[in-house]
Amino acid sequence: MTTETADEVKNPFSWWKVALPVVIGLGVVAWMLWDESRKENLSEVFRSIDFTPRAVLCIVFGVIFMLGRDFGLTWRFRTLTNRDLPWGKAWKVDMLCEFMSCITPSAVGGSTFGMVFLNTQGIEFGRATTLMMTTLFLDELFFVVFCPLIVLLTPAAELFDSGGGVFAQGITLTFWLVYSVVFIWTAILFTGIIWKPLWIRKVITKIFKWRLLRRWNSKAIELSDNMIATSVQLKTKPFRFWLEVFGGTALSWISRYLVVNALFFGFVPGSDPHQWVIFAREFVIWIVLMVSPTPGGSGLSEWIFSEYYSDMVTSAGLVLILAVFWRLISYYIYLIIGAIIVPGWAKESLAAIRKNNQKTKETTSDGKD
Repeated sequence: MTTETADEVKNPFSWWKVALPVVIGLGVVAWMLWDESRKENLSEVFRSIDFTPRAVLCIVFGVIFMLGRDFGLTWRFRTLTNRDLPWGKAWKVDMLCEFMSCITPSAVGGSTFGMVFLNTQGIEFGRATTLMMTTLFLDELFFVVFCPLIVLLTPAAELFDSGGGVFAQGITLTFWLVYSVVFIWTAILFTGIIWKPLWIRKVITKIFKWRLLRRWNSKAIELSDNMIATSVQLKTKPFRFWLEVFGGTALSWISRYLVVNALFFGFVPGSDPHQWVIFAREFVIWIVLMVSPTPGGSGLSEWIFSEYYSDMVTSAGLVLILAVFWRLISYYIYLIIGAIIVPGWAKESLAAIRKNNQKTKETTSDGKD
């Protein structure tokens, strides 16, 4: 089990971490709008946007789909903790994790701090670590299972060849490279926490004894120990448990993807026959964004969206506006909630944990005396 405790975790929140993704994202959008203004009259594009009842209703549905995403993850946290975590506290953990995903690079994500957040809601730190290991496995498993189905059910020309050229080649190559890494990582997690945890521990220990990897040896051993602890808990779970946690995972991701479908349905009426392709392309976007170096994929998300869906929208300006709506609903709203509520709340929670840990140390010390 991990030796790291909550009192060793620094408060990750600061205003510059909130401002940075906003500046990057809006800066990229502003640059793209300026670039497009040289090709078309953007004022006419803005005037052409008609907030009809259908468009407004679809924006509402986009928000509802994001609520579905939150429900799925909250439900998953509840199930993983055997209902020990009430709905309210499970939702708080979800919000904390999502906020951290907004202010950290995609490769880091909110799960890095997830065990601390669970601990602030009363889950023992060691158990919280195994739970976050399980959520990581479930998220990766979702992509490993569903991406091949999406590729099989969608013509390659519609899924990857958006506009052709260098962009199409680049996004196709990136998708398959990242998917391959995700597949391998999921296989390691499956072996480590489901199938043969002791075997994977031996392999990891041997690999990280190599001179080039020796500096990460302690972290690798910690990871393998967490896998073994997670395996012990998961092997006792019934089939219904797996249906619930994977169902919550699938609901959360699919709901997130449907936000784009709602926006296209509301603002691009001619896209109705292409709703499946719109949905399928979201899988490609999120796989590619897994390697985004910017916090929450800011900047890169808006650019990929605009390029990838440009062949479905007659105006480049309109697709940029759709990208902004998409990010407002699925990203900036969490950033705003986090900036207002989460920092002070998390700071108080971490302070309480440090105080409890200090009492535990003092008790242990008195016992030894």
